Parts: sequence; structure tokens; C-alpha cells
Amino acid sequence: MRALLLIMAMLPLFANALAITTGAKLPTIQVNSSGFITVVNDEIQYQAWDSNSLNGKVYLIQAMAGRTSAKEINAPMIEAVKQAKLSSDQYQTVTIVNTSDAVFGTSGFVKSKLKNNAKDFPNAAFIQDDKGQVTKKWKLAKKSNAIILLDKQGNVLFAKDGALNAQEIEEVMSLIKSNI
Repeated sequence: MRALLLIMAMLPLFANALAITTGAKLPTIQVNSSGFITVVNDEIQYQAWDSNSLNGKVYLIQAMAGRTSAKEINAPMIEAVKQAKLSSDQYQTVTIVNTSDAVFGTSGFVKSKLKNNAKDFPNAAFIQDDKGQVTKKWKLAKKSNAIILLDKQGNVLFAKDGALNAQEIEEVMSLIKSNI
């Protein structure tokens, strides 16, 4: 009876586990609603985005809710990447924002900020996910921020949903440098 109660109590933990496995490929996802934000002649355009396009470089994916609080969760990781001044020929940051997980009434602001970031950081990629497809497919937590690192072949080197501590940031930076 005790074992059954323990199993029942742990079921929610398994249900919330990431659908991402270190050493494997990411679960494939396409974002067709909005998607990849491009800047052409200073004008914003959207293209469908497919996670299978993430190969040929080392990619750090930041998949997050469209909330300031979510952005702040892994700000130290993003700052470490900025400070490292990595070559855009071998490395790229991909930010996927779930605009359906924004504070009520702020999704317009979030989308505007994404467009500005696409203009201000041309070496990064910004994906606008209006339907929360990535969050659902990869089983990410709501109101959160996940960091996923891929090697040049698209294999997962590191994945965590939630705040990275200093040791994990150091680990990710070491993995980036050893794989570029």
C-alpha cells in the first residue's frame, strides 16, 4: 500500500519531465504560426521554423515564457555567452518565446520586444511561438525558461528547464567551447 502511494505521489514528477534526452536529437517541432523572425531591409518578416534546421553550428536554445520573470531566470547564462564573444560562424543563440504564456494584456509588448531584439542582435535567432507548440512538444514548464545546448550534429549536450546555477553555467560554457 505504501509503495502504491509513493508511486501515485511521484506520477506528477514524471509527467513534468522534459521530453529532451541528453545525447539524442531534439524532438522535432515546426512553428508555422509567426515563427522565425527575420529582418529584411529593416522590415520584420516571419518564416516557418523547424527544429531540424539546428545543425552545422553549436546552438544554445533558450525556450521561455513571454514574461519578464522568465527572461530573468537564465539571464546569467545569456550574459556569460555575451561575454565569451563566440564566433557566429560556429555558434548561435536561439531564443524561442512562447507568447501564449505572457502576462494577460502584455503579449503585444512581448512581440514588439522580440522584433526589436531581432534587429539589435542579428547573429541570434528569435522564434515567436504564438501557440506554445514548443512548450507542449518538449514538455517545458509554464512561466519558465529552459536552456538546451546542441552540438553541430544537432545532438543534445545539455538540457535543463529552470534556473541554471553557477556550476551549470560553467558546464554549459565549457561544452560550448569544446564543441565549436
